[in-house]
Amino acid sequence: MFSKRCIYAMKIMIYLALQGGVGVKYTGVSQVSEALSSPRAYTAKVLQQLSRAKLLKSIKGPNGGFYLEPGRTVSMADIVMAMDGDSLFTDCILGFEACTDERPCPAHFRLKHLREYLKQELETTHIEEMKEIIRDGRGQIKY
Repeated sequence: MFSKRCIYAMKIMIYLALQGGVGVKYTGVSQVSEALSSPRAYTAKVLQQLSRAKLLKSIKGPNGGFYLEPGRTVSMADIVMAMDGDSLFTDCILGFEACTDERPCPAHFRLKHLREYLKQELETTHIEEMKEIIRDGRGQIKY
């Protein structure tokens, strides 16, 4: 459903939210990569893409790193859009290019509500909520 890059981005954003606290804490690429058991170069590319999408901030230099802007609300849909675009929410489920309400594919109306429901759930699920689930011991981001 989500690309590998998008899944990594979700984990990274949750991890960075867990690193935040009083003030701003910068987390380096190596620390993120090690914590999530993800390849360093791949992690760096995902972090850069998230930064370009303005979902997180970055500071260059030996003491720099990445962090979530305090008070910023980021939804799971924001991450999906930054990494994969809107195709999950707009493209035909069967891959047809001209699938619309006026010219539907065989699955269009049967599955349209699922796509709308998924979009709504991702828009209303925020990183802070995911962070609290982990803090409360009801979930984890590394197995």
